[in-house]
Amino acid sequence: MELNIETQKEEFLTICRSVIHREGLEDLLNWMGKADFYIAPASTKYHGGYPGGLCQHSIDVYQYAKKLAFLMPKEPAEESLAIATLFHDICKVNLYKKDKRNQKINGEWQEVPYYVVEEKYHFGGHGSKSVFLVQQFMKLTTEEAAAINCHMGFSDGSPSVVRDVSNAYQQFPLAWITHVADEAATFLLDR
Repeated sequence: MELNIETQKEEFLTICRSVIHREGLEDLLNWMGKADFYIAPASTKYHGGYPGGLCQHSIDVYQYAKKLAFLMPKEPAEESLAIATLFHDICKVNLYKKDKRNQKINGEWQEVPYYVVEEKYHFGGHGSKSVFLVQQFMKLTTEEAAAINCHMGFSDGSPSVVRDVSNAYQQFPLAWITHVADEAATFLLDR
């Protein structure tokens, strides 16, 4: 998959700067720009496993969440929706590294590129690492933190997240919206 990384980066930054007016946003965006956020894959095999996949996936989750938000009895604040969805997978910054492997293509073994996980910073669950990283730059509301932390639903694997996820969805509609939008962007978009 070939994306225009610069166009996608500009779209991401435009959304952030037009919707999020939180102190620390520019520091977070600067850190992301120095890291590999705009060129990183979203995963190694499930979705967005190509350069720029992480940024594109984040934009897709935001777009799906905007469509879902109007279904709620009380729509979440647009700024909170943007923060939760655009930064839900920030834990994947500097996580994947390019490598090569042999693969049989048309009966011939060929060397092909792929991504491997190279975790440098272990911090419990996927969502909790994203919450931690965002809060290094920008204060989150309780609802935003719950939405980011619970975006994996019951599949995160962290016992505390699995135990509390239903309560989080009931207490914080933004958490449910973020989870469903993430799944929709992951499984419904064919990129």
